[in-house]
Amino acid sequence: MFRVTIRGTFAGLSDADRAALRTAADSFGAAFTEAGTFTCDSSLSAFTFRCQVPADLEDGDQEATQRAIAALDAHGYPYRILRVAVTDMRDIKIRRKGRRR
Repeated sequence: MFRVTIRGTFAGLSDADRAALRTAADSFGAAFTEAGTFTCDSSLSAFTFRCQVPADLEDGDQEATQRAIAALDAHGYPYRILRVAVTDMRDIKIRRKGRRR
């Protein structure tokens, strides 16, 4: 599983887009989902988009980034990307506390 975080700015939101984002702002969570979730500032200028992409991809980070951008495009808001961060969850090691005897 890849987790992709896209930080960006909204570009030229219409009044209808702003109203829709303000209405939905309470329902947006900071979770990683396949459809992607937004968090944004109160002025609706900057946002963070979190998306989860299946890890069976041969191309790795590039393919995960493309799929996350496609999920961002599906929301239909005009944007400009500032930064993209991709984490391959298969590379994450979990340290477990040892059992005490």
